[in-house]
Amino acid sequence: MSEETADTSTEPVEHRNVVIAGSGISGLSAAIYAARSNNEPLVLEGDEPGGQLTLTTDVANYPGFPEGISGPDLVNNMKEQATQFGAEIENGVIESVDASARPFEIRLTNGDVYTTDAVIAASGASARTLGVPGEDELMGYGVSTCATCDGAFFRDEDMLVVGGGDAAMEEATFLTKFADTVYLVHRREEFRAEDYWIDRVQEKVDEGAIEIMRNTELVEIHGSPEEGVDHVTLVQNDEGYPSEKRDDPETDEFDFDVGAVFLAIGHTPNTEYLEGTGVETTDDGYLRTRGGTDGGQTETDVPGIFGAGDVVDYHYQQAVTAAGMGAQAAIDADEYLEDLERTTDEAEAEAVADD
Repeated sequence: MSEETADTSTEPVEHRNVVIAGSGISGLSAAIYAARSNNEPLVLEGDEPGGQLTLTTDVANYPGFPEGISGPDLVNNMKEQATQFGAEIENGVIESVDASARPFEIRLTNGDVYTTDAVIAASGASARTLGVPGEDELMGYGVSTCATCDGAFFRDEDMLVVGGGDAAMEEATFLTKFADTVYLVHRREEFRAEDYWIDRVQEKVDEGAIEIMRNTELVEIHGSPEEGVDHVTLVQNDEGYPSEKRDDPETDEFDFDVGAVFLAIGHTPNTEYLEGTGVETTDDGYLRTRGGTDGGQTETDVPGIFGAGDVVDYHYQQAVTAAGMGAQAAIDADEYLEDLERTTDEAEAEAVADD
């Protein structure tokens, strides 16, 4: 028997009413609501347990915590709340979802297989990073991928924003509320952002609140978790993409004093495991859900698969909006399960009558 054949014939570990992919804020909110509906959800943590919020040292904008709360503490509190209501949380990375039959079959990377009547995809989106020295060490200590989340912590500091798209323009504009000066660093001459955002940034440039550094790249971040960001190293070349031309005599390398660095170079939604299910995604890989104003807003094109949080939302990407969408997904899934049970009962009754 081939290895592939052996893998696909694995017996399911167990059947669950609901499986939730992801243990970030949206996944855990879905777990709380699903558990309170007696659906006994299984939460699979994935390879980033707790999601992006675990990288945030102080969450000051989540309702109910006037003194703030650390990201890991908020996640752990929600885990405890979910398990108290009957949710089960396990380590596991979903490799694929087979939607060709019902119940769904979920295969993990370790070979385990589960079957389930409903899937809530709350696997989030991973912020893209640069991979430069100092970035990992200082993430959450002056380096951030969310200006809305962390900008207020660096009031009156000079701040650096990296990127050239809509997100970078929006974040740079937002940070002018707090920063002494915002420096927008872009590796090319031309921006890919829409004209609306370029015009907004230019207004701030004219006011002296933003300074644009074109054909410039961030190559190192200096500081410590104790003291935060002290300064950065930048490279500049008039031809663009200077990090690829550091040996060029025309490339200038220099240190630059800033107190915070915001990376705004996009996100990658974690939706690979849903390929082949028939779920529709945007060109960037975000799940398309029904939306609207009535029930079923988190439904995808595949009945029984729901989407919540940053795996759907590429605009707001806030903990509180992710929590709300997770609750919606659990409610939608519960209604789906009730309809499924009703349909099954009716079919069984008809079969008995025919007999």
